[in-house]
Amino acid sequence: MNFNAPQGIAQSVIEKVGVGKCKLSFWQMLVLGILAGAFIAFGAQLATRIMANVVDPGLQMVLGGAVFSVGLMLVVIAGAELFTGNNLIFMSVLAGETTIGKMLTNWVVVWIANFIGSLLIAWLMIQSGLVSGVIADKAVAIAAGKTGATFWQIFVRGIMCNWLVCLAVWLALAAHDIPGKILGIFMPIMAFVASGFEHSVANMYFIPMGMMLDSNITQNGLWGNLAASTLGNIVGGAFFVATLYWFVYHKCNKK
Repeated sequence: MNFNAPQGIAQSVIEKVGVGKCKLSFWQMLVLGILAGAFIAFGAQLATRIMANVVDPGLQMVLGGAVFSVGLMLVVIAGAELFTGNNLIFMSVLAGETTIGKMLTNWVVVWIANFIGSLLIAWLMIQSGLVSGVIADKAVAIAAGKTGATFWQIFVRGIMCNWLVCLAVWLALAAHDIPGKILGIFMPIMAFVASGFEHSVANMYFIPMGMMLDSNITQNGLWGNLAASTLGNIVGGAFFVATLYWFVYHKCNKK
């Protein structure tokens, strides 16, 4: 078999991935978390630029999702700590391989570090002078759309988003080579962006960028979105992927 079967992926996530992430030092989590925030922001700024120059709305979303996927490719292949992907650590907790405390420490440190990395790229993009004209208009429109939805809408979109993001990580773990990992990541990430779902770490770039360009995008909108999308992302990743696959491939096999 030239790929890892789901059973093998589950055991790898439980015994190696989740446990390994919980053993990282504070400084490792911080630096790798900042890198992940920056990597996702690189994908987000590229998606903004592409979508700003495409007239057809449907094609905008597909192409934006296609280029946005470079962010998770960098996280998985180059190595970084991403809050949304780390929701899979919950599998290790359920299997008794690590503790809730260690998992939550990882989540909190990495979430904050992701935010720092995202803000860094947003600031650098403003300083570069590359965010202007139709690109600036698109950046503001994206931020306005993300802050204009209700808490419940963002929460539900966050569930579906991280369901797909964690599946992208899952598919990457199935592959033995770089092309296979890239292909495994590409389709689910393109799908969540094109569908209009909410990714908390991506929003750490999209919304601050809008705030830097338009005073009508407020901090209340930022924090409201991040609260709802973060909670939704946890449900999507920790329950719909980690818990269900733990139940099928670990708990049921123990009987």
